[in-house]
Amino acid sequence: MALLPILCYPDPRLHTVAKPVQAVDARVKKLIGEMLETMYDADGIGLAATQVDVHERLVVIDVSAGRNTPLVLINPEITWASDEKQVNDEGCLSVPGIYDGVERSSAIKVTALDGEGQSRVIEAEGMLAVCIQHEMDHLLGKVFVEYLSPLKRNRIKTKMLKARRDTERA
Repeated sequence: MALLPILCYPDPRLHTVAKPVQAVDARVKKLIGEMLETMYDADGIGLAATQVDVHERLVVIDVSAGRNTPLVLINPEITWASDEKQVNDEGCLSVPGIYDGVERSSAIKVTALDGEGQSRVIEAEGMLAVCIQHEMDHLLGKVFVEYLSPLKRNRIKTKMLKARRDTERA
């Protein structure tokens, strides 16, 4: 396995809408393993394929305390979302060091294929529900900072571009 490079906001590739995974084959299973390894190495709890410049509907998540219960969602679809909303501070591996409040449904139901291509229904609430919604936004080409005010978004964009320039100079 290999660590994959994670795209950083405001990279325009983060706004690409992902296409459905056609088959859960050896290539997709290898990608799942590399995405999990990348997510764990970056100390994240979720990673969408879009973030590693693969524009297919694939997400890996692990919100477990022991970081040993990975969840793979291929071609996920939210089939139900609660009317009750909650605001949680969110961060993102594509927007390192930035955290802010985002309002999302407090409970959801999702249908998806797992890493073996088997159909699953996941009922989620709390942190798992937030994480699934956050990662599924990536598949639609949306980054969490787009929920913030234009002023906050522009400040974050400026900060991220400066950090990239500083890294390139080093």
